[in-house]
Amino acid sequence: MIQDIQPRRYDNAYTPREKRDTDIVFVFRGREILARTEEDGALAFPKGAEVRQKKLQYLFSIDDQAFFLGTEAVEDYEFVPMRALRCCEPKDLCFAGMTAWHLYNWYDTHRFCGKCGKPMAHHETLRALQCSCGNLVFPVIAPAVIVGVINGDKILVTRYAGREFKGLALVAGFCEIGETAEDTVRREVMEEAGVRVKNIRYFASQPWGFASDLLLGYYAELDGSEEIHIDEAELQSAAWVSRDKLEPVVENRLSLTGTMIETFRLGKENHRIP
Repeated sequence: MIQDIQPRRYDNAYTPREKRDTDIVFVFRGREILARTEEDGALAFPKGAEVRQKKLQYLFSIDDQAFFLGTEAVEDYEFVPMRALRCCEPKDLCFAGMTAWHLYNWYDTHRFCGKCGKPMAHHETLRALQCSCGNLVFPVIAPAVIVGVINGDKILVTRYAGREFKGLALVAGFCEIGETAEDTVRREVMEEAGVRVKNIRYFASQPWGFASDLLLGYYAELDGSEEIHIDEAELQSAAWVSRDKLEPVVENRLSLTGTMIETFRLGKENHRIP
């Protein structure tokens, strides 16, 4: 999955430092990222040596390479859609860009205090924004579930309604106030597909900075009728598909959804990821 960048090591401790010539600076504009396509097709991002902007926001490090957030365009780079990150190699750059996007959105939507309205400032030692009134705000992470509903040798696959992603998906949704993740599984499956589930079991989790989520993956067994009643506001379609009818997942293996569909296709859904 996107976060699996071993043997490289992601360090999210907030230990700001001055940028070096080899560090990477991410610049975003709406749902676009500043990048350049190299001759070999690889996506490149501005290096510290190319960036004239003096004040940059330190984000995190991968091994000894630091990543920063900038706000100014850089010569010879252009803004491209965020979805280009999903094809980015090496994979650690894809993960870094996604995580930087998560932080960019948090900084952008918390420039002013939600308590008194004054401008927020970055805490000196914590990954947090603080206000003179005492309000302290940490990065917003939204928990959500991905559910592989199993019916014998079939799995419930869906396609979203009105979204950019048109591939196969699974039932998914955000946890609500006062819910356990398992409660969310039961509610979302009923709301989106109109079926009940039992024997809910955890599979794996994934940070998904494209939507500021922490995704929690579960498999569950159908409990009762297999008749599907979709929520047309959320889904374009939903259907039971057997293992032998599923195509191998190649392009979407970065995501927890793609990993879960491929895991089911291979008959390994009972093997929890460590």
